Order: sequence, then structure tokens, then C-alpha cells
Amino acid sequence: MDVIVRGKNVEITDALKDYVTKKMNKMSKLVNHYTAVTAHVVLSVEKDRHIVEVTIPLEGYLLRAEQSHSDMYASIDLVVDKLDRQYRKYKTRERKKVVHESSTMHKSAESSELLPNVVRRKTFPVKPMTLDEALLQMDLLGHDFFAFTNAETDSINVLYRRYDGDYGLLEPI
Repeated sequence: MDVIVRGKNVEITDALKDYVTKKMNKMSKLVNHYTAVTAHVVLSVEKDRHIVEVTIPLEGYLLRAEQSHSDMYASIDLVVDKLDRQYRKYKTRERKKVVHESSTMHKSAESSELLPNVVRRKTFPVKPMTLDEALLQMDLLGHDFFAFTNAETDSINVLYRRYDGDYGLLEPI
């Protein structure tokens, strides 16, 4: 696994980079069957919070975790633990999916417990709008996310409220 470490408001020392690489190697043992895996790690400091963000693109799946602590090394440990839990949950879900697909004879209530069910489906009009209009609409609805057709790019975008109160925008490539 390749590890790319960047700093934001913090100097990346050799010791810090080595620690991140050593910890990420724990993840590489789990994802070693994927080809060319690169972990993108961003270390940042905001006031007294040391924040670690890690993104690992896998084939068709994205592992992403963010943790903060008053100590940078503790933040790194916490984020690696979180990524480990995410990956194990993903692999368990994949195994259950394979079992579910291979046992077509057992489509009872027992097999419905293997994967979460979609219990509600909503439809909505997709009117082209600007980002500002989408922000206003999302706030008016009181939702934490809002899907819309971006009038500038003519593609479906998802606007979401982040934990810090700011907004994020998901755009297809």
C-alpha cells in the first residue's frame, strides 16, 4: 500500500510520517488482495484538535474516516481503528451478499436478515437549479442532504450538511 501524507497547518516530521505509514501497514494486510492501493492521509491542526483524515479508494468502494483528539498520535490510532471496523463491516456485508445470491432456494425471512432492506422509496422532481438555490431549498426543507440537478453542469449533485455546520457537495466525475 502506498501512503501519501499531507499536512494542513502542521509540519509533517519524519517521525510522524513513519508512524502513519506503520499504522497504515496494518490496513495493507487487510486490503492486500486489491491492486495498487493508495491511502491518502491528511493531518491537520485546528485550535487544540489534531485531526486525521484518511481516504482509501478500493475497487468500487471507498474507505474514509476522520478522527480528532488532543494528541496527533492518538488521532492516528483512532482513525486506523475506525477504518479497520469499516473494512470488516464491508467484507462481512460482501460475504453475506454472496451467500444470499448463491442460496436462491432459501428466500425466506431468514435470508432477508443478511442485508438491510430498503423500507422506503421517495420520488422527487429534479428541477435544474443553481448551488445557491439548492442550499436555500435544503434549508427550507430542514434536511441534512439534498439531491438536485445542477443547472451549470446538468448533472445530479448531492448537497449535504457537514458535522462542523458547513456544507459539502458531491459531484460525479
